[in-house]
Amino acid sequence: MPASTPGPTAEGFIEALHSHQSDDELRKIQRYFKTGDGEYGEGDQFIGVRMGEVFALAKESIDMPIAELEKLLESSIHEARAGACSIMDKQGRRKKTPEERRKELFDLYLRRHDRINNWDLVDLAAPFVVGRYLFDRARDALDRLARSENVWERRTAIVATAYFIRQGDLEDTFRIAELLLGDGHDLIHKAAGGWLREAGRHDRERLLRFLDAHAATMPRTMLRYAMEHLDKEQREHYRRMSKVQEGRRA
Repeated sequence: MPASTPGPTAEGFIEALHSHQSDDELRKIQRYFKTGDGEYGEGDQFIGVRMGEVFALAKESIDMPIAELEKLLESSIHEARAGACSIMDKQGRRKKTPEERRKELFDLYLRRHDRINNWDLVDLAAPFVVGRYLFDRARDALDRLARSENVWERRTAIVATAYFIRQGDLEDTFRIAELLLGDGHDLIHKAAGGWLREAGRHDRERLLRFLDAHAATMPRTMLRYAMEHLDKEQREHYRRMSKVQEGRRA
């Protein structure tokens, strides 16, 4: 019998990445991700590959085994880790993916969160790797992530609820956002505010009740993102609440 064809490998994926390397793209990426400022993927090594090409390679490598995905996550090359997260996302989205593999993906994501260390990597994989797996399970893991000292784990906690929102389940988005109200990181403010906004598309009154309760003390960026699709009068109302509280603190 002929030998079975081996699945996609991390080494092969990285070789393919290098074939798409572009110095012009590298300069664009370095400006976009503000590399070297200590917040946006500290220590990342970008080689200069368009994300569209990374995602195309990920689609070709959708059957990559878990062990190879972990090797890809271990790479110092940001585009390689983005590829790993994209493959994980595609496996998580695929209807035929068995529950055993979904658990393996979930466990890999949490076990190697040290390598999922930038906002784009979290946003790529958290909804369908973490959120989808937890949808019909206990969600205590989200609370632990929301209370983590690691900013990327906290971002995962709110971004994972994107999958719940798609199913019309909004409870955890509001609950996790409330846990993150006192967070000091701008990337958490943007994520929490953004997903509050999306939850509000499904239930405007629930969003308004949340803002009534918290607008006065919410981080300004979180509030701005959350109320983006409200009408002008509503936005002005919540801005005034925030300014009054700022005046009291002053």
